[in-house]
Amino acid sequence: MSELLLQDRRAMQIVSRFGIAMGVGDKTIEQVCDEHGIHTPTFLAMVNTPNGCNPDTVCKMQDIDLPTLQQYLKNAHAYFLEFQLPRLRRQLIEAINPTDISGQIPMLILKYFDEYVQEIRTHIKHEDEGVMENHESDDRHISLKLQELVNLIIKYYPAHTAYPFSNELMTTVLVGIYQLEDELATHCAIEDNLLRPALKRKSIVDSRKSKAGNEKQQEELSEREKDVLIGVVEGLSNKEIADKLHLSQHTIITHRKNIARKLNIHSTAGLTIYAIVNKMIEV
Repeated sequence: MSELLLQDRRAMQIVSRFGIAMGVGDKTIEQVCDEHGIHTPTFLAMVNTPNGCNPDTVCKMQDIDLPTLQQYLKNAHAYFLEFQLPRLRRQLIEAINPTDISGQIPMLILKYFDEYVQEIRTHIKHEDEGVMENHESDDRHISLKLQELVNLIIKYYPAHTAYPFSNELMTTVLVGIYQLEDELATHCAIEDNLLRPALKRKSIVDSRKSKAGNEKQQEELSEREKDVLIGVVEGLSNKEIADKLHLSQHTIITHRKNIARKLNIHSTAGLTIYAIVNKMIEV
């Protein structure tokens, strides 16, 4: 793990989002992941390529653990909203304070940043609610807005010499914005290349399981329903089936409705085919 962190600073972001502290010693990646309840293949998929995991090369989507991804993204959202963005805003205010606060440009830049933060909040809220429509276009818009903020500061922020470190403070803000841009790029890559395919795969698997479960449920008739079905196939009337099974005609009618609902077969010919295929009668 230590070698990975030394070689790839993106891995530091991912490790931090999982709540793994530094001081990993000589432990392997698997050992560290096991200690923190992290699915190792999913962790490796997140750090192995700059743009997330390529399902055709680095990993297979069936190796991805969705709860691990969701926990990472939940922690990442908290990091952006509760730490990184508020910290960057404090730095921006500190850089503006030595200037003439009545000047329009510094305050407009702060307003621009606050509007950007609100867009991030809305974007993250949509992610938490599972709204993935127009997700990629939102990512691009947020990235372009951050680049525009940098452009505005570099080109139009008024220079000040009265306070000796005012320009250094604003440079620190720019460095923080570049860091935020890198972190958001990693965050979006994991969402687009891992989370969305994993959610899609889960949806397909759940749909297949539900369909298989429904089909299995449809084919499961009670022993009494089977007796009624045989009577129907043999051409007996409801009264004759009721007399044969010592039941009321109302009960026979109810059984016939349940049979039709479970099998989705409503004709005598269809019930006959079903009975033959399932060896309930002989031809």
